[in-house]
Amino acid sequence: MIKIGILGDIGSGKSFVANSFGYPVFNADLEVSQLYRKNKKIFKKLKKILPKYFHTFPIDKSEVSKAILANKSNLNKIVKIVHLEVRKKMKLFLSKNKNKRIVILDVPLLLENNLSNKKDVLVFIQSDKKEILKILKKRDNFNYKLFNKFKKIQLPLNYKKKKSHYIIKNNFTKKSVIKNIKTILKNIL
Repeated sequence: MIKIGILGDIGSGKSFVANSFGYPVFNADLEVSQLYRKNKKIFKKLKKILPKYFHTFPIDKSEVSKAILANKSNLNKIVKIVHLEVRKKMKLFLSKNKNKRIVILDVPLLLENNLSNKKDVLVFIQSDKKEILKILKKRDNFNYKLFNKFKKIQLPLNYKKKKSHYIIKNNFTKKSVIKNIKTILKNIL
């Protein structure tokens, strides 16, 4: 099985590119949303360490945002609890798809959490910063302060780019993304 890890900035189109490969995708952001909605154990752990912010189950994302914005260390506390579960979900995904030729890992903190290994193919999604901000601002729940907090826990983009085997310049058109994906697949298969 070939694992392709998708790297890039927040809002660069990582999920769009991941889904465009046409292979099974592990989407960490989607998993986190499901954990907030369905996993009472996560809620209890978060309520225990941050009782001031977590009141109701399913967890409301606005509670998570308030906790993160209130205190620098809250983000790390939340990440510690949530990422442990995300890691378990990823292992389950990989074992369910062990007979697939390729799987795609759409995990924003892939390198930061040491979730990739030397054999994995890393693809960096490069997008124009102005375009990214324009797209992010259209999101219902976009919060610039929250955006900056998440940027601070990520490795520098230059580092991610250097670590990558391939770079896809995402101009937010499906045609150019598909062309790049075909080239990558031709090289690795």
